[in-house]
Amino acid sequence: MRSAVVARVVVVVVVVTAVVTSSSAALASAPMAVAGPGDDALRSIVAEVASAQITKPDPAWEPAQRDCAGLVRFAYRSAFKRLRPARLQRPLFVDLVGRAVDFADAETLVQGGSFVSLGRGADARRRLRTGDLLAFRQDRGDDDVVWHLMVAVVPPSGDASVIYHPGLPAPGERDPGVRHGSLRSLSVDAPLAWRPDLDNPGFLGFFRFAELH
Repeated sequence: MRSAVVARVVVVVVVVTAVVTSSSAALASAPMAVAGPGDDALRSIVAEVASAQITKPDPAWEPAQRDCAGLVRFAYRSAFKRLRPARLQRPLFVDLVGRAVDFADAETLVQGGSFVSLGRGADARRRLRTGDLLAFRQDRGDDDVVWHLMVAVVPPSGDASVIYHPGLPAPGERDPGVRHGSLRSLSVDAPLAWRPDLDNPGFLGFFRFAELH
């Protein structure tokens, strides 16, 4: 999550957790890679790592980076480290001017080219796969812009779900932790600002890691 001027974490915690509750259950500047047989395994590891943070954050995930974008970075780096470690010899992400970088906030991940848009409508939703992202942007005026990401988990059968971190806590407050819930509930029960719906102008759409696109 990112604010252009001021980080607004509390609103996301209050609004989104109304429908997505905490639970212990549960794509560099390099050219795009051609999808290969290992892609599904990499997606699965992304979901596995993200899900594991629900119960207990991995100590390797630095507390200062525990927000929605930090969860995405950590899950993807962990997956590549396990399955394609040589890829990490260069930065995994891309900034807003096309440079390969190790750090990218929520805005940069979906606007810089690390992740590419699948669209916002029903067709894009049908194409959604594990490891893809849902992205939101709220412009609250006075240069106050909030970006938020959720990681999709799409099983072979059954309902898709989302995993996300609400954002860095305010000074003196506890880490709100990683949360998850069904995509169906998010679409139906969440306030409009956080629904993955064409009627929500703040829903940027579904995104896929560029090297898996």
